[in-house]
Amino acid sequence: MKLTRTVPTKASTSDKESLGLNRRQFLKNAGVTAGGIAAASMLGSGMVRKAEAAESVGGGDVKTVKTICSHCSVGCGLYAKVQNGIWVDQEPAFDHPINRGGHCAKGASVIHHTHSEKRVKYPMKLSGGKWTKLSWDQAVNEIGDLMLKIREESGPDSIYFMGSAKTNNEQSYLYRKFAAMWGTNNVDHSARICHSTTVAGVANTWGYGAMTNSYNDMHNSKSMIFIGSNAAEAHPVAMQHILTAKERGSKMIVVDPRFTRTAAHADEYVHIRPGTDIPFVYGLLWHIFENGWEDKDFISRRVWGLDAIREEVKNYPPDEVENICSAGEKQVYRVAKMLADNRPGTIVWCMGGTQHTIGNANTRAYCILQLALGNMGVSGGGANIFRGHDNVQGATDFGLLFDNLPGYYGLSEGAWQHWSRVWELDYEWVKARFDQGTYLGKQPMTSAGIPCSRWHDGVMEDTAKLGQKDNVRLAFFLGQSVNTETRGREVREALNKMDAVVVVDPYPTMAGVMSTRTDGVFLLPAATQFETYGSVSNSNRSLQWRSQVVEPVFESKPDHEIMYLFAKKLGFADQMFKNIEVQGSVPLIEDITREYNRGMWTVGYTGQSPERLKQHQENWGTFEWEDLQAKGGPCKGETYGLPWPCWGTPELKHPGTHILYDTSKHVMEGGGNFRARFGVEYEGENLLADDPGSAGNDIGEGFPEFTAEMLKQLGWWDELTAEEKVAAEGRNWKTDLSGGIQRVAMKHGCIPYGNARARCRVWTFPDEVPIHREPLYSPRRDLMVKYPSYEDRQVARLPTLYRSIQEKVMAEDLDKKFPMVVTSGRLVEYEGGGEETRSNPWLAELQQTMFVEINPADAADRGIQDGDAVVLHSPEGPKLYIHALVTQRVIPGECFMPYHFAGIFEGESLVPQYPDGTVPYIQGESANTALTYGYDIVTQMQETKVSLCQITKA
Repeated sequence: MKLTRTVPTKASTSDKESLGLNRRQFLKNAGVTAGGIAAASMLGSGMVRKAEAAESVGGGDVKTVKTICSHCSVGCGLYAKVQNGIWVDQEPAFDHPINRGGHCAKGASVIHHTHSEKRVKYPMKLSGGKWTKLSWDQAVNEIGDLMLKIREESGPDSIYFMGSAKTNNEQSYLYRKFAAMWGTNNVDHSARICHSTTVAGVANTWGYGAMTNSYNDMHNSKSMIFIGSNAAEAHPVAMQHILTAKERGSKMIVVDPRFTRTAAHADEYVHIRPGTDIPFVYGLLWHIFENGWEDKDFISRRVWGLDAIREEVKNYPPDEVENICSAGEKQVYRVAKMLADNRPGTIVWCMGGTQHTIGNANTRAYCILQLALGNMGVSGGGANIFRGHDNVQGATDFGLLFDNLPGYYGLSEGAWQHWSRVWELDYEWVKARFDQGTYLGKQPMTSAGIPCSRWHDGVMEDTAKLGQKDNVRLAFFLGQSVNTETRGREVREALNKMDAVVVVDPYPTMAGVMSTRTDGVFLLPAATQFETYGSVSNSNRSLQWRSQVVEPVFESKPDHEIMYLFAKKLGFADQMFKNIEVQGSVPLIEDITREYNRGMWTVGYTGQSPERLKQHQENWGTFEWEDLQAKGGPCKGETYGLPWPCWGTPELKHPGTHILYDTSKHVMEGGGNFRARFGVEYEGENLLADDPGSAGNDIGEGFPEFTAEMLKQLGWWDELTAEEKVAAEGRNWKTDLSGGIQRVAMKHGCIPYGNARARCRVWTFPDEVPIHREPLYSPRRDLMVKYPSYEDRQVARLPTLYRSIQEKVMAEDLDKKFPMVVTSGRLVEYEGGGEETRSNPWLAELQQTMFVEINPADAADRGIQDGDAVVLHSPEGPKLYIHALVTQRVIPGECFMPYHFAGIFEGESLVPQYPDGTVPYIQGESANTALTYGYDIVTQMQETKVSLCQITKA
């Protein structure tokens, strides 16, 4: 189907009352309309000519390629049309089971990634204040020599490997393996600063830290509560599924400090003060328990520790909830009753809930609400956690983290031994790659590294307080920039201090231009994801094969090829690629898939072979819109994308798991139950389920994780083949490389990870049950006294401040000098730090100015009018020079900034720092320059959803 754009002859009008100006009106008032862009020649004519030429590129045949959007985690399918090696046209895939022809602004513009004149075109080095061209050999040799020098002087931990949620599964896995071969756990990616608290909180509640159901399954929800999620802008195509549910009668509740575009669709909008999620959730539970609305049967069979929650909830009666978060008793009661009366219901959260010093506790509270209501393991229920980037789920699963190996195996000696066996390497060789010293009582190989939220502290911190030999001296920024981190001044200082900065990206990014250096910055042009191929995992755990649309443009190379070139230079290519074919200098993607299939038993990334994933791509149209299942065709009975866990080997043909913890199905049909991850008892109380678990379970009750010994005790050992017995002896379901233990367990209807209760108490966390703690920069000093943050402490390798920040706020009257609460979030037009999307002319035209939303009352108090230039002052010193968008979307005393802008640093234009021709069309101040210190105590998530500021007229 060919889509054409219809341009109306007159602008449409609306009689509906507006909450302030719309964005186009705002831009017009600010003097930056689309005409202004064109007049300033900002829409590079070269790119425009390419787009116009798309309809006719000679007489070559047109090839249609199926591929996947590279923006958010919905995972929309699209058709790319290629003629004479050039991507000339694109259409949304109407036969794709998730987007079914839907596209958002970003998805509709992805063709520009392979056309963009803003791309880095060849390797470059900043030398004497000027960018000079290098060959790939020169770049790899020069950077490699410096790495080896630093390793000799300071050890392997002085190199930092910043990863990306934009690399595909195979590249993400390979990057984590690269860091292991180099000998460091100083590797991380953007999940740290978006959903790390989700992974920690949710996994420690019921076993896996991921979305439990799917976008499509929301059609069956009777109620939907969104807390800290603005799907209409962050996940626009997901709104198809959300509004389908609403059309079928589902009640929609949106809880957010700001009246968002998602809130405009809600049956009930609830405003809460930023950082007060737990009091709100406990306010709901107060009414649920008071009225006996909890699912007592579900709780008795499948939940542990809820009595402790009941006791904690007593501390949050309606008047205290209103005092803390501003939601009144009648509204909280109304929402609680709506959820109780409309089951199954689902909960959706995003970074509004995760980016807090107590983010892990927030996510646990959301889970506990669902457990109390009995909404887990059922269609229409679950925790539909919308991830951000297109492969942030996959990159997380593949251990692109400072505290894990692929598959969430952790960093214990046993975990390293497991992966050494998968890689067919001597464990002692792998161990010898690491610094053998002990720092602050820990050894680097088996201790968490430095999180990407604080890589700059790894550069700047006193080495006496640092859990490694020396500071970070060189950092790779592969597919992630630095304007995504808070405390912009410290980030800049760290960029200046390091021996060198290496950027591996299609665009220069802030990592390449934010420093004041004149030497030692390298730009290596990476291919986009449309110039390579591989699998990606969307938010609902489905793996999708993304086909290559065109060859890498300019002199760019795909990420996995760049990794091979460095591994060869650094001397470990033979070990790293022992079982991966390398064609020339390009590792074979399918071999990487097969390698992780051999090792990812914990989360069931073992059954999705390249062949099975390609077959799903070839048959999009056979999978149902309602439940993602193929009712016929070559994939009959399988769930689209074989969502993990897809148990056993590919030959076992597990169909994938659409809904986690669903006891109504046999495990070989995607059924399951809560995971026995936390042992079988605690303090004398049984943690195993008083429930048969997944349908057909031959044990018939709760049971622990499967091991070789357990198979023998059950009399099932002889059901293994002779070869499987050799591989399984002394192993468990996670470490048996043959898959035999999993196969036999599932033959008897048992899920390999056991059958336990979800737990509401996490005895390994600083707060055993979620409790409210005020943000570090809070406007309520009375509540900072009543609900203080943690005592300062060492977290992983870095000293971390909590209570001392709050004491400083009160001692220096920062809450009075900076009286406005500031939060941040997404715009529909841009993605992440914005370097890629602000370099796209279609998107740049839509959103041209960095702004702060401010309530009319606050604006009037400051003599500010809509569109005025203003200065936003941070309590830590930085100043942002931006524009005011006066709107009632935010209440008095609160304001909002989008976080996609960069290119201006406290009023200083960074345009002169860019290589010629690479400056994004739009520049602006980064919100994170002004956002302040604050990190989750479990994961080191940065606190970007609540701080303080003052706004003055410029």
